[in-house]
Amino acid sequence: MPFFTLPLQQSGSMGAIVHARVGVSAPKKEALIKANQAVPNVFQIRALIDTGASGTCLDPMVLTALALEPTGKATVNTPTTGDRPEIKDQYDISLMIPGALATTPPLVIDNLAVISAELFAQQRFHALLGMDVLGMCLFVLNGQTRQFSLSY
Repeated sequence: MPFFTLPLQQSGSMGAIVHARVGVSAPKKEALIKANQAVPNVFQIRALIDTGASGTCLDPMVLTALALEPTGKATVNTPTTGDRPEIKDQYDISLMIPGALATTPPLVIDNLAVISAELFAQQRFHALLGMDVLGMCLFVLNGQTRQFSLSY
């Protein structure tokens, strides 16, 4: 089982940050190729692992760079929404988290539904990786050594 261990990042508050790449979903890529249209380049992102998020969220700047259109709507509850959930646009993407070494296989998810959420301007990361992704992994946080490990 591939894994990597990284230090916790100190940026305002301590966090488990991974670098990843996002692109259009596999079905969207297939459709674009079939229609002889250009496939947008993948986008390099910084993502915060968030065990409190049930789903993954992505900043609108990334969604715009990938020229994505919403594929649906989702109900979102956050501490700021209180008892009134918000309805947010949902998008389909592909996600790739590189392995520790060039020879280590990456974690690849070809079709992942994400929610649009303003993240980068205030928090300096592009995505929150939620339990939809973490449910495919083993995540270990070692606060004493200020490190985390992710295996998949």
